[in-house]
Amino acid sequence: MDSTLSTVGLPAALGIIMFGLGLSLTVGDFARVRQSPRAVVIALACQLVLLPIVCFGLVLALDLPPLLAVGMLLLAASPGGSTANLFSHLFRGDVALNITLTAINSIVAIVSLPIVTNLAMAYYDLGDEVSLQYRKVVEVFAVVLVPVALGMLVRAKGPDFAHRMDKPVRIGSAVLLLIIIVGIVADQRSNVGDYAASVGLAVAIFCAASLVIGYLVPWWAGVKESQAVACSFEIGVHNATLAIYVAVEVLDNVELSVPAAVYGLVMFLLATLWGLALTRWILPRRTETSALPSQHA
Repeated sequence: MDSTLSTVGLPAALGIIMFGLGLSLTVGDFARVRQSPRAVVIALACQLVLLPIVCFGLVLALDLPPLLAVGMLLLAASPGGSTANLFSHLFRGDVALNITLTAINSIVAIVSLPIVTNLAMAYYDLGDEVSLQYRKVVEVFAVVLVPVALGMLVRAKGPDFAHRMDKPVRIGSAVLLLIIIVGIVADQRSNVGDYAASVGLAVAIFCAASLVIGYLVPWWAGVKESQAVACSFEIGVHNATLAIYVAVEVLDNVELSVPAAVYGLVMFLLATLWGLALTRWILPRRTETSALPSQHA
């Protein structure tokens, strides 16, 4: 990848995204877990355990090449992104729960992301090609969490400013992510066709499965409707920029970033379609069904 794009553009994009996340956070968001412990535990179990298992089964079933398979699992291990908050807001989710889950996920991923990625590399015997050292991952997350802390500080000192900056930061983040994806495509242009054929279906299935699992599992567990919607977007909308950053800057392998780059394009469409399905068909029907017993009483 072009050196300026990877060494300046990618860290800048990640920093802006995480700063934007910090603008939406307060210290109380980390403590809110006590208000909805069931929803938080279920969402984290889906994110940290169920999704990597589903993703691993998917890459085996589709027989992906080793580097693309590991890239998929790196994506699966990445925490939810701040964009999940926006989708949750648009489609009647509990945004406060999203914020809490994103905050906790970003901390837990310091441990979970290298575990999942290293297990994937060990399975595919890629130790000689790429190596993910825990020390390097901790350094990356230290860099990632500094903008979050700065964003939280800005919000604490100037909540009105933080509110005004929320939309511009989100738009800037999306634009920068698009630039990064275009850079990856340009760098891998000779292989784009092969990659699209190899990983496109896997990414689409994984994204759709993440969104559906994120809704159904909490729903089956008796979580409130708005919280189930929040969990769906938190689990289904990953921080693709972080996955790309780890692949390119830490593992020094652009091919590993391809699944996250493709996901960054596919996710917006699938999350929007899923949100529309929730608000226009699934939630209204569930409301009607839950009202039936009282009508016959």
